[in-house]
Amino acid sequence: MNHLLFERSSGHIGPNVFARLQTTQLLNSFQPTPRFRFDGGEKGAAIRHDEGGSVVGDPSSIWAHQAGVNALALERFDGRILVSGGLDASIKLWDLEQCGNPSKAYTYTPVVKIPRSDQSHKFGITHLSFYPFDSAAFLSTSYDHTLKVWATERAKPSASFNLGYKVYTHAISPIASHLLVACGTQHPTTRLVDLRSGSNVQSLAGNAGAVLAAAWSPRHEHVLATGSVNGTVKLWDIRRAGGVIGMLDHEDSLGLYYNGLLEDSGKVRIRAAAKAHTAPVNSLAWTDDGEYIVSAGHDRRIRVWDAATGRNTLASFGPSIKNSHLTSVTMFTSPVGLTHPGKELLFWPNETEILVLDLHDGHVVTRLRGTGSAVAGVRSATGAQRTIRNRIASIVWRGSGGGGSSSGVAMGGSNMAGAIFSAHLDGQIRAWTPNLEGDDCEDEDDHLDEASAEKAKKRKALDDVFKGLVGKKITFT
Repeated sequence: MNHLLFERSSGHIGPNVFARLQTTQLLNSFQPTPRFRFDGGEKGAAIRHDEGGSVVGDPSSIWAHQAGVNALALERFDGRILVSGGLDASIKLWDLEQCGNPSKAYTYTPVVKIPRSDQSHKFGITHLSFYPFDSAAFLSTSYDHTLKVWATERAKPSASFNLGYKVYTHAISPIASHLLVACGTQHPTTRLVDLRSGSNVQSLAGNAGAVLAAAWSPRHEHVLATGSVNGTVKLWDIRRAGGVIGMLDHEDSLGLYYNGLLEDSGKVRIRAAAKAHTAPVNSLAWTDDGEYIVSAGHDRRIRVWDAATGRNTLASFGPSIKNSHLTSVTMFTSPVGLTHPGKELLFWPNETEILVLDLHDGHVVTRLRGTGSAVAGVRSATGAQRTIRNRIASIVWRGSGGGGSSSGVAMGGSNMAGAIFSAHLDGQIRAWTPNLEGDDCEDEDDHLDEASAEKAKKRKALDDVFKGLVGKKITFT
């Protein structure tokens, strides 16, 4: 650090390079932060089995959602409001700036609780997202077939759309003015809901099964990518009658021009059949600059595609990828500007750990472990008891200063230098923060202060004994 400061002060490196070096170091140093906890206020006891096989309950346990946390969303403008959705259909809002000193332990409590009801959702929450232009509204989808739009401040639904099928995911463009929400459902068509007119305006037909993933291009407002259970990833231009403008093929490492799909006139020929994965595709993401598309499927593969040509970049992420649940999985790339070009990172929820991966060559940069026990048991206040296999259901990036295609180029909010939050089926929301230089020194200082206080206490006790002896009048006879 001192060397970098010297290089910066001497003018050998510019301010942008210096900033990227620092943010890259922070991105590579994320670690579990168990001092941050989330208490949703539900009563009960965590249960475990002791060595004798008997059930032991811990009545002091806390949960964000006792039934399990299935979805998270975090607004990108101030990095302040976190929304969580539970398997019990409840939604809770958290103010991340409740914590005044992030170096100290803190337990967050929700500022708003939205319980299961006829006006809210009736079944588990599948996906959450914020309105892309400000944090005054957020969207939610559920297994109850509905998409709902909420006013953040009032925590009341502003609109509700019944799509007729289980809704696995939804996506709204970060740059578009059309305000269309793409919904992936159990039905093999992608439904487009217009928030401006309040109607289902279009269906993108052509999938052979349920749509598990959807993501809008951050560069072209009318381009949408969808992933289906049959392993296909399709690119759509919603202005066109036919809709489909391309299909990604895992065997294509050349791209449109070299494989003959791009004609001299500039028209692109659509493949008759192509698969991006050999199993269901349940995760899609674009880089903030729109240059790459990232897909993941049940074939335990993550693939990176050149968005301009459809070329498979052949990035190899190895055999450690876990992905087997028929749900939409959230992953994200590091915001453009935090790392040097070509050095972007991918954050993947690997069921029982978070993998930080190099986006372009696939090697593991960091494994974030500490996600709780593999099997979690809960006894509610009513006496109901359940056991569930714990895994990560969702992850979100805490950034601020987001706008347009940016997911938040400034790490963290006003009270911490970056964070990742993860949702877990054991009912917890866990935090992950970068290791800041000086943290170890502060711990050592605290240890020294405690040792000094202990020595002072002993010295005072000896002084009291000495003064007691000296102060007494002793008579010799």
